Amino acid sequence: MRDPNVSRYVAGQLSPARRAADLRRLRAERFDVLVIGGGVTGAGAALDAASRGLKVALVEARDYAAGTSSRSSKLIHGGLRYLEQLEFHLVHEALTERGLLATRLAPHLVRPVPFLVPLPAGTGAGGLPGRALRRAYYGAGVAAYDAFAGLFGRGRGMPLHRHLSREGARRVFPSLRADATAGAIRYYDGQVDDARLVVTLARTAASQGAVVATSARAVGLLRQAREVTGVRVRDMEAPEGAADAEFEVRARTVIAATGVWSDDMSRMLNDVGLRPGIRVRASKGVHLVVPRSAITGDAGLILRTPSSVLFVIPWGGHWIIGTTDTDWRLDRAHPAASARDIDYLLAQVNSVLDRPLTADDIEGVYAGLRPLLSGEADSTSKLSREHAVVEPMLGLLLVAGGKYTTYRVMAADVVDRAARRLGGVRPSRTADLPLLGADGYAAMWRDRADLARRHGVPVGVVEHLLERYGTLATDLLALIGADPLLASPLAGAPEYLAAEVTYAARCEGALHLDDVLTRRTRISFETSHRGTESAEHAAELMGSVLGWDSSVRAREVAHYLARVAAERQSQRMPDDLTADAARLGALDVRGFAADRGDEPSPDRQPA
Repeated sequence: MRDPNVSRYVAGQLSPARRAADLRRLRAERFDVLVIGGGVTGAGAALDAASRGLKVALVEARDYAAGTSSRSSKLIHGGLRYLEQLEFHLVHEALTERGLLATRLAPHLVRPVPFLVPLPAGTGAGGLPGRALRRAYYGAGVAAYDAFAGLFGRGRGMPLHRHLSREGARRVFPSLRADATAGAIRYYDGQVDDARLVVTLARTAASQGAVVATSARAVGLLRQAREVTGVRVRDMEAPEGAADAEFEVRARTVIAATGVWSDDMSRMLNDVGLRPGIRVRASKGVHLVVPRSAITGDAGLILRTPSSVLFVIPWGGHWIIGTTDTDWRLDRAHPAASARDIDYLLAQVNSVLDRPLTADDIEGVYAGLRPLLSGEADSTSKLSREHAVVEPMLGLLLVAGGKYTTYRVMAADVVDRAARRLGGVRPSRTADLPLLGADGYAAMWRDRADLARRHGVPVGVVEHLLERYGTLATDLLALIGADPLLASPLAGAPEYLAAEVTYAARCEGALHLDDVLTRRTRISFETSHRGTESAEHAAELMGSVLGWDSSVRAREVAHYLARVAAERQSQRMPDDLTADAARLGALDVRGFAADRGDEPSPDRQPA
């Protein structure tokens, strides 16, 4: 639990000194719960356990949200298509969580975004009756979606749907081809910066007393007879040859929330002949990012495709277009988008746009892997989005599957299982625990003009900070007050302030340039240069906090430039195999052994 003499906000600062102190605690103490994995489920589990008063630690091999949890469609949604599949329990669960996040837990990070469901135009003599039937069919689905949100959503947080004529749909979305629709239905879902939500979860867990450490890779399980008693961890930031680079962390219960790396945890049990009882398949989802000027519209689109659905999502000064849904069996740490993926997405979205997009319109591309519970289905789009919790060995719990929106439910379920063996643990309270930055957000947003005047910055700057940090925006304004140069835009990325890079290294646990340009900000896919023009400036700002000399700064920039070059090369390759080979041309920045080239592939390691 947190030291009562330390405020929640101070305790939630993930500074370099905090990481060093947490590593010392990992070596010296025994924990009630040790979580492996710093994605949304792992960070959520750490918060859930810590908020119940348990002694908690979390280790993550790379960075918070470095895998699946930073590469989603950026939506907090109930899954409109699940209604059609009659999976009402999934819709109920997800809409409940959407309501909680948008109104109570993270209103500064989750906000409404409008979507249009275009209605197919139809042709021939039966066109009018057919269009009426399709409108009734789609309308009933969206009405049911709103009804679920109203009845079960615990605070809707979203406006109700509305039917639009063809002309009304094109007023909202002028780029929609007139012959591609007979009208539309407008509804709302939630939008989130997925990586920011995860780092906020980790900070909130830390504010509740959890020990948290990134660049800390679990490399083996500790056992006594047939009980797991902890994990062997490697500090990926330790100097080459350091005697204490690997150490043991003792725990009464280990929770593995490792997503698409879940099968690696299973392999650690092979020597005792145990099978975990669940299998996870990775489904690759690719997204394109284009400038807002490339498409004219005031809402997003949700479109049917032959294999799944396609979203066109407004994202600040950009649009996100995705996603694919294909099986992936190659490198899991750095999934690669191929030219085939990009061509597929362009073809699908161009079928409804009046001005087709081309590859020249693309600013950024990102690919992520969804961890789906494996079944007998041939297509990953048919695999379960539900989650499972299993205990393959006493003291070890695996949680897998699920979807981003329902992370809190998954976290509560796995901690409930841990609580049963620990005994005397109170129920989950995360449904009523606002994340850092949420408390007082509505009032601070209302008074944002006064806040801007007090700090001598434009109102637009305050709005930008409030939408990314909530009430923690005052921390960044204090940094700017102490050093006015931090109010300047980051080189090559005028949408972000220099202060945000400094803050990421000082308070948000960022250890490498990639952490900031890819996850604390989204410069890696929001700019046509993919962050290469921002790397030098960002490295200088980070280095002043982390104590980098010129050689370390140069190495960080070189690593980042190599990463961008490898990703660009992979996106020109014709298929998954060649794209994966191209992406693996750039080594991961983490790990002294990886820099020497003799580290086992990240694909062979758990998160």
